[in-house]
Formats: sequence, structure tokens, C-alpha cells
Amino acid sequence: MKIIGAKVIVTCPGRNFVTLKIMTDQGVYGIGDATMNGREKAVVAYLEDHVVPCLIGMDPRRIEDIWQYLYRGAYWRRGPVTMRAIAAVDVALWDIKAKMANMPLYQLLGGRSRDGIMVYGHANGSDIAETVDAVGHYIDLGYKAIRAQTGVPGIKDAYGVGRGKLFYEPADAALPSVTGWDTRKALNYVPKLFETLRDTYGFGPHLLHDGHHRYTPQEAANLAKMLEPYQLFWLEDATPAENQEAFRLVRQHSVTPLAVGEIFNTIWDAKDLIQNQLIDYIRCTIVSAGGVTHLRRIADLAALYQVRTGSHGATDLSPVTMGTALHFDTWVPNFGIQEYMRHTEETDAVFPHDYHFDKGELFCGEAAGHGVDIDEDMAAKYPYKPACLPVARLEDGTMWNW
Repeated sequence: MKIIGAKVIVTCPGRNFVTLKIMTDQGVYGIGDATMNGREKAVVAYLEDHVVPCLIGMDPRRIEDIWQYLYRGAYWRRGPVTMRAIAAVDVALWDIKAKMANMPLYQLLGGRSRDGIMVYGHANGSDIAETVDAVGHYIDLGYKAIRAQTGVPGIKDAYGVGRGKLFYEPADAALPSVTGWDTRKALNYVPKLFETLRDTYGFGPHLLHDGHHRYTPQEAANLAKMLEPYQLFWLEDATPAENQEAFRLVRQHSVTPLAVGEIFNTIWDAKDLIQNQLIDYIRCTIVSAGGVTHLRRIADLAALYQVRTGSHGATDLSPVTMGTALHFDTWVPNFGIQEYMRHTEETDAVFPHDYHFDKGELFCGEAAGHGVDIDEDMAAKYPYKPACLPVARLEDGTMWNW
């Protein structure tokens, strides 16, 4: 069995997606996702110029060997572009192997560890009252877990407050727009949101919050401490994780569970955080962390230290990644939760899939492979549109973490 071709498909049914399709001489093909929000052209060039030519003639069943070839064989290894390209290949190869075995991917990984996948949605509003209403809407939809974000008085375009109730799209312009930030204002306002949410809905729903790398370690510890009475499921990205040791300060001052990892690319980005038990949930994704092959290693390391998975699942990941993630979540023994932002109807039409939502959980299908395909004719109707994520500046103009 040999790979006889591979092509990169770029489409924008409301958001840009980069899809890799690998074809074999036995008529079986696999689909992978290499989407990289705002940097699509970089990963497309890497795939087309450096990866696809190397795949031709390879045996697609040798998933581990091909992964090592693409990782170890690149002297300039790691990084978001390289690892997304590897992930696209890896997911497509797992898709092919599961189709050849005529079984859903989770069976090939080792079978079920659970029946359904608990997911969380995004509730946001321009102020506390709007966010409280939005959380109630998600509860009515059956969600058991909800991430709550609110606009903050005096902050321009606060993070997480989207244009719509179910579809949040932060990439909004060909060049980055500028948002604002003021840590003190946020620290004085965010705890009031969760006090109101618990007063309104009690302690039944799981509540989450995303700091989006905005706080210094001391500020993050302050926020985590103030949120303790409201028993969050987790506080996400409380402080930038380039310095993994920074999470020790947060941990020393609060028992609020901590989650991080959506921008990690390899196990090395998470190793110290996991081994030192500085986090409770690791949020690495299939697409950013080198595919199923490498994410499985990260999850296995995390399991040794009772750290659970909580993979990123925003709409910058295509249904290909979501479908694959659900098979991974169905199998992985130390599963915690899965982020789930609904795609638009146009995106769902371009990427037909067999996973479905019911009563706060997602369920992967039983089709052979990861259960997601691409309608190339439909994809061609939505050409690429440049769209960048915003940047953030403090009130004095200083660049900050968006």
C-alpha cells in the first residue's frame, strides 16, 4: 500500500480552514486538519513545499515511522507551523488505517473508556447581566458546563465577548484590530460575575473562565484566590506558560483548578507543568500538538500525575479536528472535558460528519475512520479570506497579551 497523492484544500465557510487529503493506491483516502488561525498561508506553504512531496510512495500504515520522519527529519523542528503540518498528516493516516480496519478510530486506539463526552460552551455578554442570561441559555440547551466571559467597564472589546450568542469569531480583519486591557479593572469585575452566576443558578452547573494569558503570576494567583468560593471547574490560561515555573506561584496561593495548553506544540511545553502537578487539566489539541500520535504521549504522561485532558475546541479547529478529538476523548482514560464551539451551517455542510450533541455531551459516530469528510465542490464555493486575530494594548499603549 502506497501514498500516491496528497492535496491541500483551503476554504472559508465563515472561517478559514486548511485541510489535507491523502490518497492511496488502494482507493482509500484520509482527511487531516492543519488550520492555523491567521497564519494559513504559512502552513499551506510548508505542507505543499516540504511535506507532501516526501509522502509520495510511503506506506500510509507506518504512522509512527512517518511521524518520526517528519519530526526528527526536520532539523528546525517543533513550532506551530511544523506541528500543524505533522498533525494533518498524522490524522489523515489514522483515518486511513481505521478505514482499512473497517472500524471507528476509537476502537483502533483501544476502545471506549466512556459513553459520552462532556463538553462546555461559551457564554458571553457585554456586561454581567448579559453573561448571566447567556449562561442560562446554555443551561436550557442542556449544557452541564459553561465558560463565562464578560465585558469589563472601561476595557475596549474585552476578550471572549463575541459577535453572537452561539458562534464566536475573534478573527475580524485582514490586519489585526486593536483591543484594550486593564488588569485591575478585570480583577475588580470578574469575581462579581461568578458571584452573580452562583446566586442565580446555584452550584449545579460547572463554570469555567479564561484569563487568556493576561495576568502576571501574582495577579493570576489573586484572581484564582478570589474565585475559590465559586468552585470553578477551572481557570484557564491564567498566566503565560512560556515560563512553566510561573504556575507554581498561582498554585501556592489557590486551590482553584488550573488549565493550560491550547497553544502548546509538543510534550516539552507541558512536561514541567505536568510532572510538578502545577496544573489540573492539559489543553493540548490534536491539530496543534502533532496529531493523535503525539497527543497520546502527552495524555499518557499526564495520567501518571492525575492530570486530565481538556482539549481546546474553538471554531478555529475544523470539524476534522473535532471529530478526531471525540474519538480520542472516547478512548483516553484520563479525560476531563472537551471544549465545543458550534460551527456554522456552512462549515457543517463543507465538512459532513457523524458526531452529534445531546444533553451536554458529544458522541462520536461509528463510521470507519474519524467520521469526518470534506465536500470539495462545496469547499470551492468559499474562497480564502485573510483574517487575523486581534492584538491587545494597555491604556498607555503598551503591547500586551491578547
